[in-house]
Amino acid sequence: MNKIDYKKILIYLFLISFIFLLDRISKLYILNLAEINNLVDIYLTPFLNIYLIWNNGVAFGLLSLDHVLLYNSVTLVIVFINVLILVMIFKYNDYRSYFLIIILGGSLGNLYDRIYYKAVPDFIDIHHGDFHWFVFNVADIFITIGVICLILNELFFNKDTKNETK
Repeated sequence: MNKIDYKKILIYLFLISFIFLLDRISKLYILNLAEINNLVDIYLTPFLNIYLIWNNGVAFGLLSLDHVLLYNSVTLVIVFINVLILVMIFKYNDYRSYFLIIILGGSLGNLYDRIYYKAVPDFIDIHHGDFHWFVFNVADIFITIGVICLILNELFFNKDTKNETK
C-alpha cells in the first residue's frame, strides 16, 4: 500500500502556487499600467522593452486562433496536458518532478488567462536592433526553463539508466 507523503504534496503545492502567483502579479501589474496609460510600450534598455500584446495562440503566439471552437479545443488539450503533467509529477520520485512543477506552475498561469481573458497577456519583448524575439510573459519563462531542464536531463543525465537497462 502506498503511503501518502503530505510533506511532499505541500512542497509541490507551494512551488506551483509561488510560480502561479509570480506570473499573476507580473501580469496584473502590466494590465494595471495598460488601464492607466491606455497603452504599455516601455523602453527599458536597448534590448528589452515592455510591450503588451494579447496572445490567443499557444506558446510565443504560435497557432494563434480566431475561431472559437479551435480556441476552446486547444484550451481543452492544454487542460489534459496539465493533468498528465500532474500525474507525472507524482510518478517520478526524483528531481524531474521539480522540472515538471516549474512547467505546471507556468502553464496554470497561462491557462487561467486563456479562460478568464480569452487570451494571454504577453509583455516581455527582447530584441537586438530590428530583430524582435517573440513577446512572452513570466509563465512562458518558467515553462521554457522546465522544458529545457527536462531535455538536458534526457540528453546528458539519463544515458546511464538507459544503458543499464539494455
